[in-house]
Formats: sequence, C-alpha cells, structure tokens
Amino acid sequence: MTAASAPLDLVARLIGAIETGDLADVRSLYGPGAVIWTCFDDHERDVDSSLRVLEWLVGATTERHYEVTRRTEIEGGVLQQHVLHATTPAGRSFSMPACLVIKVDDGHITRIDEYLDPKPVVGAIG
Repeated sequence: MTAASAPLDLVARLIGAIETGDLADVRSLYGPGAVIWTCFDDHERDVDSSLRVLEWLVGATTERHYEVTRRTEIEGGVLQQHVLHATTPAGRSFSMPACLVIKVDDGHITRIDEYLDPKPVVGAIG
C-alpha cells in the first residue's frame, strides 16, 4: 500500500470529498462490492445507493464541515468519530454526531458501518 492509499489518508480524502461535494472522488475511493451499513435502519447499501444518499445531502446543504474528534487506525481500517456541521439553503444549521468504522483493503474502502441519529438532518431539512 502506498502512502497515498494508507487508511488514514484514504478516510481523510473521503471526508474532504464529501465536504466539497466531489462525489466522483468519493466513488473512486470505494472498492468493488463495497457495502455501507447504517444503524438507524439496519440497512446495507451498495455504492450506488450510498452515493444517492450523499448526492441528496450535498443538494440539501450549501456547506458541510466535518469536525473530526477522533480518527484512529484500527486493525483492517479506521475508526472515526465526528460531528457533521451543515447549513441548508434556507439558512438552517444542524450538527450531527456520528461514528464510522471503515474497513480498508488494498487501498480502497470496502465497508463502512455508520452509527448516527438522522434526526438533526431531518429537523433542519424536513
């Protein structure tokens, strides 16, 4: 694995791409058959489905910033805790704490287990 594809760098690139709305870059970071699971609905999504969720988030917000409170390399990947701060076109702001367990294999993200409560987003956008 090259330094550019080290797990911590890969996750930093993922978060940066979401912040800027660069979903093509997000897609490029996923390995074939990557799975994204969310705790609030106990649902596994494939890359296309996950990107549709991110596309919705990018379209529903004018700015996004991840306040990373912990990013640690763990066996097989990365554990990240953060607070997503975002603003809607109507000027409403929200903050949503989350924890991600990200599996990395051969320089690509192969699985994300996402622990969050979507109520702050729904309250600001819904």
